[in-house]
Amino acid sequence: MYDVLTDISVQLGKESSSIKLIYLDANFPFFDGFPLLPHLSHNDGKKIDVSFIYKKDNKPTNLKPSRSGYGVFVKPKENEVNQTENCKEKKYWQYDFTKYVTFGAINNEIEFSKQATKKLIKLIASNKKVSKIFIEPHIKARLNLNSSKIRFHGCQAVRHDDHIHFQIK
Repeated sequence: MYDVLTDISVQLGKESSSIKLIYLDANFPFFDGFPLLPHLSHNDGKKIDVSFIYKKDNKPTNLKPSRSGYGVFVKPKENEVNQTENCKEKKYWQYDFTKYVTFGAINNEIEFSKQATKKLIKLIASNKKVSKIFIEPHIKARLNLNSSKIRFHGCQAVRHDDHIHFQIK
């Protein structure tokens, strides 16, 4: 994972020298096989969450909308699939659980950068060691992404419209 993150970071730096790849959660650092809650699947060093890229004054920024990087969502527009509603209607109560782990919303002046986040996801998808990428269906559609690596993670997980989850082989 370290090599994959380094490769993606270097490529991202070539696109924009001021933007950094910011990871949120990978694995509990002290015990193998123990996930950092609430991520039950982050237990083998092959899965990681990275932040979307945002913009301030129409320029990409490393700022995030919450202290943890989680819980401030890029919600679906009226004409987009609302997977959160679909999952909550099916009684998956944990689906938007990350709204409780923001540790405070900050940087209210920033906006989701479609262009920079799309570039980041394409960089991740182009890495041969990456096997899966999870984001919400409305984000995939909004960014017009078509890689077979980009998938819906299912209602049993938490929603992925506040971060990108990817895993390696």
